Amino acid sequence: MNEPSPLPMQVIPLSPCDQEAVAELHGAFRRFWSEPSTQAAPRVGYDAFLALTPPVASVAVHPSTDPTVPGWICVPERPIDDQALLYLHGGAYVMGTAPAYRGLASQIAARARRTTYILEYPLAPETALPVAIEIAAAALERLATRYRKVGVVGDSAGGGLTLATLGQSKVASAAVVFSPWTDLTFSGSSIRGRAAREILLAEESLRVAARGYLGSTSAHDPRASPLLGIPSNLPPLLIQVGSEEILYDDALRYAQRAHADGHKVTFQEWTGMHHVFQQNVVELHAARSALDDAAAFLDRNMHAP
Repeated sequence: MNEPSPLPMQVIPLSPCDQEAVAELHGAFRRFWSEPSTQAAPRVGYDAFLALTPPVASVAVHPSTDPTVPGWICVPERPIDDQALLYLHGGAYVMGTAPAYRGLASQIAARARRTTYILEYPLAPETALPVAIEIAAAALERLATRYRKVGVVGDSAGGGLTLATLGQSKVASAAVVFSPWTDLTFSGSSIRGRAAREILLAEESLRVAARGYLGSTSAHDPRASPLLGIPSNLPPLLIQVGSEEILYDDALRYAQRAHADGHKVTFQEWTGMHHVFQQNVVELHAARSALDDAAAFLDRNMHAP
């Protein structure tokens, strides 16, 4: 039997213009998250942090009126009429709201030229697994009745939720995930090996969040840890991850296993980048380039027969 070919990896170097910007951003991150008001109300702080991503002025944004797809809708100028995207936001399953992600989702909608739905799913620990997955799968199925092709995009926990949802639904034409959290068993070596380089996440905080999200479900359940159950129907997938983050192995190992199973996977490692750096479109050339790549990937695969 032939051995599977190694995963093709695209390693994008840190551009000279981003070197100083990254250092300044990391200082700003430390100041933001050390503020007493942020520490006292982390959910409010998280939304304020994500809302720093500016919206695209030409993208119309309004609440969804479809109860099956609760949240917000970003409509770009001259959208591709028969295609749409579902965006699943991050926040370790315990933080994040659809309104906070309007800026980032509008950046994607404008580049991809596709109407983008930001799903408002219930947070943990108030609501445990599998409710979020069921809501995401129902939303994806609903969009597939209205559009000829639907893609899915997610970041961090939303990236893990994207991959778990693809295990429950077969209607997606393509998927993009930024820094996906795929392993709630915490078996990846980067959790500890890259802790000194990580600027935004902490293992203990993730463990607390995971316990709330899991409820009575095992962390080894593929719905919780999609790394442990690659679906047979996985659509073309783009994974982007920063080299400096503790979830690096969550991204890399998922890509390796999906590729070994014969799926079409594109893996990008962005040198010097932090967790979900794509949100920093104002400060980082890498963020703008990564979002451009994501849009191009969706274009190639959603236009395919």
